[in-house]
Amino acid sequence: MTQLTAVGKPSEARAARRGAGRPRRALALNLIAVVAGLVVWTLLATVGVQGLPTPLEVAVRAGELVADGTLPLDALASLRRVLLGFLLGTLLAVPIGFLMGWYATARGLLEPYVQFFRTIPPLAIIPLAIVLMGIGEVPKVFVIFLAAFLSSVVSTFQGVVDVDRTLINAARVLGASDRTIFAKVVVPASTPFILVGMRVGLGAAWGTLVAAELIAAQEGLGFRMQQAQLYYDLSTIFVGLIAIGVLGLLMDRLLLFAERRLTDWQERR
Repeated sequence: MTQLTAVGKPSEARAARRGAGRPRRALALNLIAVVAGLVVWTLLATVGVQGLPTPLEVAVRAGELVADGTLPLDALASLRRVLLGFLLGTLLAVPIGFLMGWYATARGLLEPYVQFFRTIPPLAIIPLAIVLMGIGEVPKVFVIFLAAFLSSVVSTFQGVVDVDRTLINAARVLGASDRTIFAKVVVPASTPFILVGMRVGLGAAWGTLVAAELIAAQEGLGFRMQQAQLYYDLSTIFVGLIAIGVLGLLMDRLLLFAERRLTDWQERR
């Protein structure tokens, strides 16, 4: 026993050191990738693509837009639309996904509509949204909501369907009611799928933002990029693209952090 313990402790220590070193290694690789991307971008702007602004020119333009208050206001307007559409889409997608996965009747009634609308790009709904909802904030948020909802509902549904039947049968043998099985087995087992669906839905929401802000917007990152396109202002377009990417990345990292905290019982590589 003493020998096994002595052998086990160094192994555990090595595993702990490897686990602690992974975040640092990942951060170093991320920094290397960013620097390499900036170098390639600079080379393309200098000797490659004509008219492509350099990173320095984009940084200067970003400073100007921050100084006059344009960039913060546009970022807040876009962030408000994305958050509202994403939260509404997720809040509706999770219960509907659970219903479809747990009850065969609900699945038969709802799945045809979900699958039908999944084949229609949310951008194609914009003309209909304008006709039915006008040109205010409602159609913009609705298009983003639809993109987030369709991504999240399928992941939630698949998570419930893929729950190991052995776990459900074992819980029933032990006398658990359907409500207990749902709360103690199905919900925890499908949580990873739900969180992945939320991350995909968040990406879809940001991806739909620019098109949503075509609907008579007066502010927003997508609106600013479209205005810059008219004047061939590539630096402003790049500022908008980078702002959307950074905001989307930060929100995705928050969801990834929540996923790791809520699913720390899973084995990870």
